[in-house]
Amino acid sequence: MRILVVSDTHGNQAALLRAHEAAGRCEAIIHLGDGEEDAALLAVLDEDCPVVRLAGNCDLGSTAPRELIREWAGLRLLLCHGDRYGVKGGLSRLIEQAHASGVDAVLYGHTHLAQAVRQEGIWLINPGTLAAPAPFHSYAVLEISPAGLQATIHPLP
Repeated sequence: MRILVVSDTHGNQAALLRAHEAAGRCEAIIHLGDGEEDAALLAVLDEDCPVVRLAGNCDLGSTAPRELIREWAGLRLLLCHGDRYGVKGGLSRLIEQAHASGVDAVLYGHTHLAQAVRQEGIWLINPGTLAAPAPFHSYAVLEISPAGLQATIHPLP
């Protein structure tokens, strides 16, 4: 299974469309907040691909969930924006929540800094941002197979 993960698009729909095109065919798309309306565009554009939308701290008035646990191909994923876990100050609270939730990976945004690392047995994946100002615009692609999870950070073309 192949999943496109984006976050923090902040209205930059042109960059979001470029990331969607560059990622190629995916079975799901996840938008981790701060651009919930941008994620709605993908739902219209790619009707055959389910889009999971979360609200971030800048998605004022949103009715989208702030956090979800989803299972794909046997892996449990915690999806959140990250601000409620203080991710700009470190990932310890996020890791603690991951262990408490019994997930294999956490997908989060908010910091605008891309990373895909494994800590304390948990994958921590932040696709980065597609909006300015940021030194690096990026998205992530997850590949879930019987062999496990592979997460790749891609620079925006």
